[in-house]
Amino acid sequence: MPARSADDAPAEQLPHVGTVLGMATGTPLPTLPVIITDPSDRETRQRLTRRARRLTQLGLAWHALEAAIAIAAGVIAGSVALVGFGADSVIEAAAGLVVLWLVTGERLSSRAAERRAQQLIAASFLLLALYITIESARDLIAGHHPAVSWAGVALAAVTLVAMPPLAAAKRRVGTAFGSSATTSESRQTMLCAYLSAALLVGLLANAVAGWWWADPAVALLIAAVALSEAREAWQGESCTCC
Repeated sequence: MPARSADDAPAEQLPHVGTVLGMATGTPLPTLPVIITDPSDRETRQRLTRRARRLTQLGLAWHALEAAIAIAAGVIAGSVALVGFGADSVIEAAAGLVVLWLVTGERLSSRAAERRAQQLIAASFLLLALYITIESARDLIAGHHPAVSWAGVALAAVTLVAMPPLAAAKRRVGTAFGSSATTSESRQTMLCAYLSAALLVGLLANAVAGWWWADPAVALLIAAVALSEAREAWQGESCTCC
C-alpha cells in the first residue's frame, strides 16, 4: 500500500504548524493566550491615582491658605523671607496642578507628558530662586529692617509640622507609579518644610535678638535650595530621601 503524503492526511492529524517544536516532532502544542494585565494591577494603579489626586488637592488647599497668610504678613512686616515663603506656596500650588494634570487620564504612561511635567516643576523652582535672590540682595544692600511678625512665626511652626507627612505620602505614591515628576513634586512639598524651618529661625532671630539681616539671609538659603531642586527636577532625578 503506497505511503500517504502529508497533504492526504486528515486535517485533525496534521501537526500544528507555526511552532518549531510542532513541526519537528509532530506533537501538537497548546496555544498560549495573549497575556492581559492582571486586574489587580489595574485596580492598584487606579487606587494610587485616586490617592495621588487626593494628596495633590489637599496640598493645593493648604498652599492657597499658606500663600495668602504669608504674603499678607510679609507685606505688613516688610519681610522678604515671608513674601518669598508665600511665593513658594504659589509655585508649589502650580506644581501640584501639574501633577494633577499628569495623573488625569493616561498621561502617567506617556513619556512626553512626564518630561513636560518635570520641566514645568523645574521652571517653578527656578523662578522662586530668582525672585528670592533679587529681593534678598536688595534688602541686604539697603539695610532694610523687617518688623516682627508673630503671625509669620505661627505659620512657619504649623507648616514645619504639617509638610513632612504630606511630602512622604506623595513620595510613596510617586515611587509606586515610577513617576519622576510626581516624586519631584513631593520634594517641593518637603522643601516647604525646610523653608518653614529656616523661616522660623529667621523670624525668631529678628523678633528676639533684633537680627534684621537674618531675614534676607534665610531667604538666600531658601533660594539656594530651590535652585538645586530646579536642577535635579530638570534632569529628571528623583529623590527618596524626602
